[in-house]
Amino acid sequence: MSIAVTSGVVRPSLRSFLDRKVKEYDQPSFIPGDPVSIPHLFQKSQDIEIAGFFAAVFSWGNRTTIIRKSRELMQLMDNAPHQFVLHHTDRDLKKLLAFRHRTFNTTDLLYFIGFFRFHYSRYPTLEDAFLRASPASASAWDAGAALSAFHHYFFSLEMVPPRTRKHIANPERNSGCKRLNMFLRWMVRKDPHGVDFGCWDRIPMSGLICPLDLHVARVARKFGLLTRPRADWAAALELTDRLTQFDPADPVKYDFALFALGALEKF
Repeated sequence: MSIAVTSGVVRPSLRSFLDRKVKEYDQPSFIPGDPVSIPHLFQKSQDIEIAGFFAAVFSWGNRTTIIRKSRELMQLMDNAPHQFVLHHTDRDLKKLLAFRHRTFNTTDLLYFIGFFRFHYSRYPTLEDAFLRASPASASAWDAGAALSAFHHYFFSLEMVPPRTRKHIANPERNSGCKRLNMFLRWMVRKDPHGVDFGCWDRIPMSGLICPLDLHVARVARKFGLLTRPRADWAAALELTDRLTQFDPADPVKYDFALFALGALEKF
């Protein structure tokens, strides 16, 4: 039986195949080699959020480098990122001045820390930053509106460095928002195997969008789950809509299967 999508209808064999791959990779053994290992260094919820956010933002390129640079930053923040962003001194910030990761530099890092200090002095969790478009009810949460509102909120402080805006994607510009969607998967998805944290309760798993990188997009096109040629926001929505046919309550769990097939198995 062919494992593909025909005329928009998902074949049962494709769902069964991807379900097997989810079970294979959605396991604790997946954690050490993935950027999700960075928030797993912590127990405090705010530390998990901040560490996860930086690890997600840094997630382009070689995974070993992403993990190494994320660990380096956590060490510079005394392995207590929530405490650091709220109570740092100018002397503490000097430790960060040499930090770089690809195009992410000190200017960007200092603005990120300024935003976190602003936010956590007003809210107990970063989840509130993703609820600004629909704070009243989880059923009203819309990923596109939420990510757009988050982008505007993140850059609402005075004296925003123009160069820093490139590090936070926005669906209003048709970005696929892969790194933000991955971060939301980590924080929101209730994972029985403990890879994703599921520490946020007001954003529904069913409303998450599949993180769409080049590996995921390539495999999804092979299976007929994606037709758009670009890995943009419309493509992320198209893929997620197809994955919702597999599991309406937890469509983004298939990120494990698609990513692993593309990046780890070179499918």
